[in-house]
Amino acid sequence: MAEKMEEGDPRAFEKLYEQAVPHLLPLACHLLGDRMEAEDAVHDVLLGVIRSPGRYDASRRSAQAWLAVQVKSRCLDRLRKRSRTVLRGETEDASAISAASAQPETAVLARMEREAVRSALGQLPGLQREALAAAYFTPRSHKELADAWHVPIGTVKSRVRYGLGHLRKALDRMGWGAGEGGGRHE
Repeated sequence: MAEKMEEGDPRAFEKLYEQAVPHLLPLACHLLGDRMEAEDAVHDVLLGVIRSPGRYDASRRSAQAWLAVQVKSRCLDRLRKRSRTVLRGETEDASAISAASAQPETAVLARMEREAVRSALGQLPGLQREALAAAYFTPRSHKELADAWHVPIGTVKSRVRYGLGHLRKALDRMGWGAGEGGGRHE
C-alpha cells in the first residue's frame, strides 16, 4: 500500500483511512478526552503519511503499530500544548476564543479551572512541582530529565507520581477534583 501511496494513488490513501481510523480514533479519544481533537490528531497523522509515505519502514513493525505510535506522539504533543496554555493562562487557539465568547459561562469556567490548577501547582513541594512542569510542559522524556538532573529515572517517575497525587488532593480540597463532592459544579 505504501508503494501505491508513493505513486500518488488516491485509492491507496482511502483504503488506509478506512482501515486505520477505526483503530486509531479510539486511541486518540482515550488520550485526549475530546473526540473532535482526536479526529484532528488522527487526520494530521494520516495527512503526514500522504505527504511522506516513505517514512514507514515495514521491516521494523506493522503499519498499524507504526500509525498508533504516530498518533500517540501527536496526542502527547497536543496535551503538552494544552498544558502550557493552562499554565500561561492562555486559550488554546482562535476556535477556543470564539467558542468561549459564544458561551460566556464556558470562558469563565475555563479561567477558573486554569486558576485552580495554577494554585494547586503552587501548593506542591518544589521538587514535585518541578518534575510535573518538566514532564508535562517540556518535550523531554523521563530518561532525559533523569540524565539532566543526575538522578535515577525511578526518582523522576516517583516525583511525577507523587506530584500528581498531591495535585489531585489539592484540587479535591478546592472542589475541583473528581473525588466525593468534587468535580465541576454546574
